[in-house]
Amino acid sequence: MNQNYKYEIIIYWSGEDNRYIAEVPELAGCMSDGFTYEETLKNVELIISEWIETAKDLGREIPIPKCRKLAYA
Repeated sequence: MNQNYKYEIIIYWSGEDNRYIAEVPELAGCMSDGFTYEETLKNVELIISEWIETAKDLGREIPIPKCRKLAYA
């Protein structure tokens, strides 16, 4: 990833697709896939950069990362 973006990334296994799926909830439609967890993370980091570049080119607002705080019991 070119920038140091701090967006939440959700990665899960899809038995239907037989690969990992990565979604970025804060960036509408921003998702990727891969055969390994590591490949999926690398792919989605590239897609985040491309999503942001496209939004800038179109003059669209780029969401500020929400940065969740973890709570421990």
